[in-house]
Amino acid sequence: MNVFATELLRWYDHHGRKDLPWQHPRDAYRVWLSEIMLQQTQVVTVIGYFQRFVERLPTLAALANADEDTVLALWSGLGYYRRARFLHGAAQLCVEQHGGELPRDLDALLALPGIGRSTAGAILAQAYGLRFPILDGNVKRVLTRYHGVAGHPGESAVEKKLWLFADEHTPARRTADFTQAIMDLGATVCVRSKPLCPLCPQAASCVALRDGLTTVLPTAKPGKKIPTRALSMLLLRDARGRILLEKRGAQGVWSGLWSLPEADDASAAGSVAARIARVGDADPLPAFTHVFSHYRLDVSPILFDHAAPLTAVADRPDRRWCDRGEIASLGLPAPVRTLLDNLPEISP
Repeated sequence: MNVFATELLRWYDHHGRKDLPWQHPRDAYRVWLSEIMLQQTQVVTVIGYFQRFVERLPTLAALANADEDTVLALWSGLGYYRRARFLHGAAQLCVEQHGGELPRDLDALLALPGIGRSTAGAILAQAYGLRFPILDGNVKRVLTRYHGVAGHPGESAVEKKLWLFADEHTPARRTADFTQAIMDLGATVCVRSKPLCPLCPQAASCVALRDGLTTVLPTAKPGKKIPTRALSMLLLRDARGRILLEKRGAQGVWSGLWSLPEADDASAAGSVAARIARVGDADPLPAFTHVFSHYRLDVSPILFDHAAPLTAVADRPDRRWCDRGEIASLGLPAPVRTLLDNLPEISP
């Protein structure tokens, strides 16, 4: 076993995380689900979502047989909803093509939607004990600093170099523990800012520590100003307290989720609302901003109380008047759910 792996596993035996819910049991479905949830999301946030998800959908077959609304409702609040749709689609393909199991073959895993090389490696290493490297964000940070690799890790040449290092360090024995250990090291010691170098088992050989580069490695992604978009969200509430929701299309942000009708601005809100229901006075609610990875969304919510549903709306499958119980069972974008949770009581 190489020195890097030996030192890391010795550290892991004393300091690694061994009580994460997807480790007990550490089967392929739970490893896969946790890896997808952990993309762009911290462990502390994922734990609750993971536990609720596997309580409702405990097996790959259960996920494959679930309807999309159920999957998106369980995912609601985690963001990056494309991950959930890929997860659902991949589960269905596993039932159709792989006997209801995640395959043990790298190429077969990579052919499934939403599974890249690092996620496939994690499944093969952690669930099946096979020798495959991983290279998630935490691992990139560890290897970038340890080897003193300059350049943004997302650049193809830099990433290719990091994959070589990842493969070089991955041992043939205790591969599952090693993959967990290197993720743990990046998440708890070799953190993004103010790394805890005195606690690191690799400190003696770390190039970034030796050369005083821990604050500049990994190299930051070149800055890019993100644009801002503004819109109004319409909250149409009938006399029974039900809210009108619309299912978004297959393209764009929040695709496939249930959300609120929208207007370009407050001046257009009344006419948009009138095409859906008979409405009275508009009541502006506090505006808020939601930040996506590629733009900012400034939202001005407008409440129309005592809206009277039009007959035509009831005949459309992409629109639904929902009470609180129904809303809780649907996949909604996190800011929309927060908005509805904080909605003032219906006016007399």
